[in-house]
Amino acid sequence: MTSEQQVVPVNIEEEMKSCYIDYAMSVIIGRAIPDVRDGLKPVHRRTLYAMWEMGNTSDKPYRKSARVVGDVMGKYHPHGDAAIYDTLVKMAQPFTYRYQLVDGQGNFGSIDGDAAAAMRYTEARLTKISEELLADIDKKTVDFTPNFDGSLEEPEVLPARTPNLLINGSSGIAVGMATNMPPHNLREVCEAICRVIDNPGLSTDELMKIMPGPDFPTGGLIMGTEGIRDAYMTGRGKCVIRGVAEIEEEGRAPRIVITEIPYQVNKARLIEHIASLVHDRRIEGISDIRDESDREGMRIVIDLRRGVAPQVILNYLYKHTALESSFGIINLAIVDRQPRTLNLKEIIGEFLKHRVEVVRRRTEFDLAKARERVHILHGLLVALENIDAVVATIRASRTTEEAQKALVAKFALDEVQADAILKMQLRRLAALEQQKILDERDALAAEIERLTTILSTEANILAEIRKELRDIAARYGDDRRTRIVEAVETLEKEDLIEDKPMLVSLTASNYIKRIDLDAYRNQRRGGRGVIGMATKKDDGVERVFAASMHDHLLCFTDRGRVYWLKVYDLPEGQRTGRGKALVNLLPLAGDERVTAVIPVREFQPDRYLFFATRGGTVAKVPLDEFSRPRQTGINAIKLRHDDALVDVKMTDGNQELILTTRFGQSLRFHEDSVRPVHRNAMGVRGIRLRNGDALQSVTAVEGDHLLTITEQGFGKRTEFDEFRGHGRGTLGVRNIVADARGGTVVGSIAVYENDEIIVMSASGIVIRTKVSEISIQKRGTRGVRIMRLDDGDRVVGFTILNAEDRDEE
Repeated sequence: MTSEQQVVPVNIEEEMKSCYIDYAMSVIIGRAIPDVRDGLKPVHRRTLYAMWEMGNTSDKPYRKSARVVGDVMGKYHPHGDAAIYDTLVKMAQPFTYRYQLVDGQGNFGSIDGDAAAAMRYTEARLTKISEELLADIDKKTVDFTPNFDGSLEEPEVLPARTPNLLINGSSGIAVGMATNMPPHNLREVCEAICRVIDNPGLSTDELMKIMPGPDFPTGGLIMGTEGIRDAYMTGRGKCVIRGVAEIEEEGRAPRIVITEIPYQVNKARLIEHIASLVHDRRIEGISDIRDESDREGMRIVIDLRRGVAPQVILNYLYKHTALESSFGIINLAIVDRQPRTLNLKEIIGEFLKHRVEVVRRRTEFDLAKARERVHILHGLLVALENIDAVVATIRASRTTEEAQKALVAKFALDEVQADAILKMQLRRLAALEQQKILDERDALAAEIERLTTILSTEANILAEIRKELRDIAARYGDDRRTRIVEAVETLEKEDLIEDKPMLVSLTASNYIKRIDLDAYRNQRRGGRGVIGMATKKDDGVERVFAASMHDHLLCFTDRGRVYWLKVYDLPEGQRTGRGKALVNLLPLAGDERVTAVIPVREFQPDRYLFFATRGGTVAKVPLDEFSRPRQTGINAIKLRHDDALVDVKMTDGNQELILTTRFGQSLRFHEDSVRPVHRNAMGVRGIRLRNGDALQSVTAVEGDHLLTITEQGFGKRTEFDEFRGHGRGTLGVRNIVADARGGTVVGSIAVYENDEIIVMSASGIVIRTKVSEISIQKRGTRGVRIMRLDDGDRVVGFTILNAEDRDEE
């Protein structure tokens, strides 16, 4: 080691920390985060400035992109041609930039993710709006700094007449931070800035009336303004963007046509994703997908199968594909060489601060130039007034320097004026030329007065900025592309399921399933039906009813408890399938069985549930007392130890009811004789029973007739007038013959003439038939055969299918 060398001990932890911070700041300031003033990162700024410097402007022919990239890399940005060309390409893409900064000719990529052609094949030039970013750069409006090798100078920032950060947005990932700023509409941004100039205390809510939210180049729908308001208030927020899709019902099958997709979504990948969902059977009902996009615009056509619900398919696409995407807003920008998260007013304020400085420096530059010119004109006018003496003085001088000094000394001029006189052409001696000088002097005097006025107060500078912004909005502004609509609630499972009528069947062993009603074709009365469920030898279908997919199912058990299910949560089985045990869907205890299921769409407070027990007890409870589901269930009615809940019906509180027993007795009474009680009440006597009899069903008096069906497939319709009102708690009257041939009563239900019924047997045989084919008979008769049964089989349940259900089907 020489005497001039020495070892300096360094703490490696501190050294690495210092080096990493230097690297991080270099990436933040010099690469990834835009400057709040012109909205550009260094590579964008250098590309635009290089194109401006080489005369590659909008009024000149296109230049090869390779030429531009070479200039930028050789003079200002030595970080590789790929990064520069990628920047150039993005600034030329109409689906990336809301207002393109580069006018490209050739293949600059597509919204399908296709890459741009090589730089040797494409050409580019500045757009008119990008020239507004560079306007006045030659008037000392911004500071310049040496380039990477000190051979040239480049601008630290562009003068930026347009609020580029807001109208085009920016995105980038630095070290430990990122920015993601959306584009906005130029007219709205310019108007908002003008309003802030007029009223600096303008609130964010008032600004949002002018500038309601982002405006993406690909259009789309922004769902709600809450996330936008958060971003405008705090600098961070999130907006949900949906593609624009229409449902076309023309033709035999419907289709979904997508004309706009969310910002930064790859169209080809979106289509591929939808196709994969169809292939994997995660979405049903799509028969074909076609991309019919062309130069006129985007058009993705999704053909659907007949009978499917288009809105459900569209909801599924919103939920599971990029057709609905979130844009996380992070308004991070460089302010005074430091990264800062800014709210909307701060972004506008920083832009205005920059523009005030630019306009001041530009005005000072123009004022100095005007004063210099007036000074020279004064000298020329002195020379013209004394032209003979001036000419004589010049002729008497041996050199130019001697003539200059003589003019300065003799006519009280300075060197600049004397030099201008020496350079003056003889044609200026003409009278008209002299008048031009006078006119120019007067015009400059007015201009000097105007420029001086601008510089006199900041308010005048802001007025100049306002005028420029309105001019820019008028020349380059366009209509908003992205519409802002009311937010919709998050798509739930229900939104992805078609609300169609289903047949729900429940076996004696509490197996349940749902199946499309169209699985059962209509048959004439007395037919044998089709297999509706394959059951075990010791099991049989006990109840069957129709419900819509979105209905709540209130499942009441023989112990008087109630549990909640959604119809779409039931297993969808084949026509002959058995279904799924309710014990796997509900937390049933021991031998607890579901004996009644009520489909409910809305829990209206003016509706009631009317309970009937095997021992003839009835109770009436308001429906809204069951509106808050509990996973473990709740007590619905209190039962005596030897009783069980057999049936539940929904009423409006002002109906007449008919109770029907196993032995065919029926009792009609008005429900106002049963006062409403709260849940878990005991109830009162509904009908008096003979030995061995049991209450089987309860139905409301509505419709045209009372339909009663027995176990052996016999049934009839009876006029309601046949059942005169009796007092609650009496025996009632004979309704139907319940003997060995007809069997005991399965139940009664009110029907209309144009209804259909679906009847199911214990062995799972199902028949669907019209009510009008069942004859009307008096009380005390057996009825007609509705369903022909095999030996040992019996009817266990039936449900009504009214006209509305058939229309939905």
